[in-house]
Amino acid sequence: MPELRLNLITREWVIIATERAHRPDEFRRERSHHAGVPVSHECPFCPGQEARTPDETYRDGTPWRVRAFPNKFSALSQQGEPRRLVTGLKRTVEGVGRHEVIVETPRHDGHLAFLSEAEFGPILSAYRHRFLALYADPRVRHVILFKNHGEEAGTSLAHSHAQIVGTPVVPLQVRDRLVEYIHYLDSSGECLMCRIIADERGDGTRIVAENERFVAFVPYAALSPFHMWIFPKDHHASFGSITDEALADLGRVLGKILRTLYLGLGDPPYNLVLRSLGPDEAEVDYFHWYIAIVPRVAKAAGFELGSGMYINTALPEESAAFLRGVRDSASGKA
Repeated sequence: MPELRLNLITREWVIIATERAHRPDEFRRERSHHAGVPVSHECPFCPGQEARTPDETYRDGTPWRVRAFPNKFSALSQQGEPRRLVTGLKRTVEGVGRHEVIVETPRHDGHLAFLSEAEFGPILSAYRHRFLALYADPRVRHVILFKNHGEEAGTSLAHSHAQIVGTPVVPLQVRDRLVEYIHYLDSSGECLMCRIIADERGDGTRIVAENERFVAFVPYAALSPFHMWIFPKDHHASFGSITDEALADLGRVLGKILRTLYLGLGDPPYNLVLRSLGPDEAEVDYFHWYIAIVPRVAKAAGFELGSGMYINTALPEESAAFLRGVRDSASGKA
């Protein structure tokens, strides 16, 4: 019998289509990631091609291990002020903000799934640095850090990179969710995310990976197959306040999850999104920052577009069990 499950964090109903459910291994695809080309002279993100990108805003190491710079095709303009304009029913904010690229490795064939802990550290440090730098811009109201991996996930350059955008408004989706989290705190006296983490760890059936500071799991009402969240176990509202020690633990969990997806599902395209409040809101008690990873192994169609509801053809409990069973080539353990 199909089930409708409510995702309490996104406030979206999901149809868990048990009648149409696929076995987890049916989502596996042939690996298509580029390989064997450490440097490409055609790629603007490779060493030696730095002049082809805008001036750097961040560099780690000489030679560099990670670098950041404004997106050459920025969605927003760095120049000017975000003036609001009202003409009748028309509402406009001038498109001023920040949009940067973070090149995560000098290797053209570098894949986050198989980077060492020593290589992962500078990447996450760069994420934190640029996150705080964009929030330091008084014109920025909200910062979104994301990574598109694979053409189906929206990337146009194969060289591993993330993007970070600072917008002059807080997106409606973010505002609406925060209102719900405040209501939950008011009615229950606890943070919704903290309660979900405790329940998932107590249940255990949807946990995929865990260490001292972080836990990764497939949500009870996962919006799509193998949709995962990574949460810090301790309550923190802003990624900007993460310590170096916690960054190291995050790198271990994130690396394991990405290796598991690569090995278990054949390097699927995915979107990774950091959900966080800014450093000025680090102490709020109704929100808990997290990372969402959405493998693009299924496609939304007319029903999802017309209803705002998702159909998930993979049971979250079976997805998590499958991923837990994937042998980690870095550790040799399942």
